[in-house]
Amino acid sequence: MTPPGTAPAVVDQPLLIELLTVAQRRLARGLAAQLEAEGCTLDQWRVMRALAAHEGGCAMGELAQALAIPQASLSRVVDALTEAGWAYRRQDEQDRRRVTAHLSRRGHTRLTRLDALAAAHDAAVRAACGTADPGPLLRHLTEA
Repeated sequence: MTPPGTAPAVVDQPLLIELLTVAQRRLARGLAAQLEAEGCTLDQWRVMRALAAHEGGCAMGELAQALAIPQASLSRVVDALTEAGWAYRRQDEQDRRRVTAHLSRRGHTRLTRLDALAAAHDAAVRAACGTADPGPLLRHLTEA
């Protein structure tokens, strides 16, 4: 906040966090639109990918931390995946207080289609940047 009677600071260049936030939001918005057409949200897709990487299931707390999704929001996402039949929850056999989430067979099949959409989106973004290597794009963002 600018003290009274003081001119606000002039921002010569955006900060890296600002550039990356704008870039992330644009990328996410584009992919989210494609996933929405398939009846899936971006967070649902991210959770499905994380679950696919953990064949033995993943504890909700670990999943929330790994994906940087608040636990309450993650619970809603997993609820929706469970209702759609794409995931299920299982109580841990050793620790009955621990619940793990798992990707169902149907979820694996669904994820294959969603991953193909995400890969096509990624390829289109990389092509638009003129390179398959994101390094120049990141350097460009920091120089903007």
